Amino acid sequence: MMDLPGSFDPIDAIALLEEPTRRRLYDLVVARTEPVGRDDAAGSLGISRELAAFHLDRLFEAGLLEAEYRRRGGRTGPGAGRPAKLYRRARREVAISLPPRSYDVAADVMATAFDRLAGTSSTEAVAEVARERGVVTGTEARRIAGPRPGRRRLRAALVDVLSAAGYEPEVDAANGTVTLRNCPFDSLAANHRQLTCGMNLAWAQGVVSGLGDSNAALELAPEPGRCCVLVHSVAGVTGPRSRTPAPS
Repeated sequence: MMDLPGSFDPIDAIALLEEPTRRRLYDLVVARTEPVGRDDAAGSLGISRELAAFHLDRLFEAGLLEAEYRRRGGRTGPGAGRPAKLYRRARREVAISLPPRSYDVAADVMATAFDRLAGTSSTEAVAEVARERGVVTGTEARRIAGPRPGRRRLRAALVDVLSAAGYEPEVDAANGTVTLRNCPFDSLAANHRQLTCGMNLAWAQGVVSGLGDSNAALELAPEPGRCCVLVHSVAGVTGPRSRTPAPS
C-alpha cells in the first residue's frame, strides 16, 4: 500500500532540506536502492527512532519522499506484526526557477519536431553533438586523472563524471558493472525514448573515448526507474553481452 502526500510547493519542499538532520535522512533514502524504514534510518544516522520518524514524515508531507507499508521479512498472517512504514525518493521532479523558466517545455517541443522529421538524420545529429560533448568531458577527466592512470583510477574518474552529471552511478562490486540509477532527462525520455536514450549512450561513448578507458563496454539496456545505459567492465564480463563499443 502506497501513501502519497497532498499539495506540493517546491520552494517549501527544498527549504526543508536546510535542516542538517533532515538533509542527511533525505540523502540516506536517495542513496538506497530499497525503501528505508525508520529503524534503519535512525541506526544509520545514530539518532532516535522518534527523531528519524519526525523528519521522514516531514519530507513525506512535503512531497520529497513517498511512503509505503510493508511487513519486513516476508511474514504474513496473525502474529506477523504491524506493517512498517518505508520511505523512498519521490518520483516527482523538484525544480525552482526565479523568475519562472520552462526549458523542459522547449526541449519537449524540439524533441517532438525531431521525431516528425523523415529519416534518422535528426537523432544522428543529436547523438553526434552529445558524443562530441562527452569527449570534451572525458578528456578533461583524463587530464585530472594523471598521465598514466590505471584501470581503477580510470573507472573512478568515469564514476565521478557520471555522478557530477546526475546519473547516480552504482558499481556492482562482484563484476564491476556500473548501473546509472537516475536519468537526468527522465521527463523527456518518457515521450522521446529513442532520441533520449541515443543521446545518453552517445554522450557516455564520448566520455569513455575521452578518458581512454578501454576496459569499459557500454550497453543500451532500458529498464524502468534508471538510465538506459550500463557500463560493463570487460575484465568482469563472464558471458556474452550486447555491447556498444566506444568510438575510436
